[in-house]
Amino acid sequence: MKNLKSTVLSALTILGMTLAATCAQAAGFQHGFAADPDGKPLEIGIWYPSQAAPKPVTMGATIMSVAVNGPLEGRALPLVVMSHGTGGSFLGHYDTAIALADAGYVVAAVTHTGDNYADQSRSVFIMDRPRQMSRVIDHMLSSWDGRANIDSARIGMFGFSAGGFTTLVSIGGLADFSKVGPVCREYPEDFACQLLAKAGQAAGVPPASSLAQDPRIKAAVVAAPALGFTFSPDGLKKVNIPVQLWRAEDDVILPHPRYAEAVRLALPNAPDFHVVPKAGHFDFLAPCSPALENIAPVICKSNPGFDRAAFHQSFNKAVVDFFSKNLR
Repeated sequence: MKNLKSTVLSALTILGMTLAATCAQAAGFQHGFAADPDGKPLEIGIWYPSQAAPKPVTMGATIMSVAVNGPLEGRALPLVVMSHGTGGSFLGHYDTAIALADAGYVVAAVTHTGDNYADQSRSVFIMDRPRQMSRVIDHMLSSWDGRANIDSARIGMFGFSAGGFTTLVSIGGLADFSKVGPVCREYPEDFACQLLAKAGQAAGVPPASSLAQDPRIKAAVVAAPALGFTFSPDGLKKVNIPVQLWRAEDDVILPHPRYAEAVRLALPNAPDFHVVPKAGHFDFLAPCSPALENIAPVICKSNPGFDRAAFHQSFNKAVVDFFSKNLR
């Protein structure tokens, strides 16, 4: 697995540029940017309820069936913000975003500055990410054209992998990065440890953490969270909102029990917990097109007997149902 990090990042680069699929649901869509006073403008994709007829739309080589700039439908709509994994983009979970939009949500997914398919220069600076998510929420509530249609009391967050860690910090988690060095000495093949080693951080410890909670977030979905072992029970004691937690049974990128299981045990209130049989880490990403599967098998290949497309039907429904229950 010593070359896993570079292989995965290369594959995620391809995903960001070549993801291709067509969705059946109707959703409005906008592509834009959110201001970040402490960095570059943040690229965002926004999906939302619309009665406009969807059409296949190409972004690079990505194809979605959406109504670009279609009129927004509904009032007092809940908002869900999305954080992708290392080297990803705002498109990584577009099928889940469309499912939420079809169910009456506004969804804003970010491409994290310095940790995306085109630029991994700040991938080890994971504490950049919670601040960026707060800036996305600021934008959606104060600058987006449809801001008057959002209910600011009903905001949720979805995060996968590094985005799962981002979500946990954004809802009150305080990571203990002093645990990274010992874990990486024992498990040097773990993805995060390879990432840190390549970045030249000998101790394997990111910059010191501080509380970065955004109290506007009222419910969270966390899938295959990175750096789960950095959260002790005290580290998650401030998490007092509902959490849905997902683990892939055969995740070799973030192996059991150091990641999702560590989070499950540390959360002060039992999460809505799901273990997906036969699933691998990347099965939480949107299903791959045949072309993408040929180009990037590392993020597209599933275990024998596992149907990613079928799983996403149930996964998206469970995510929608969770937010519908907890963002009333």
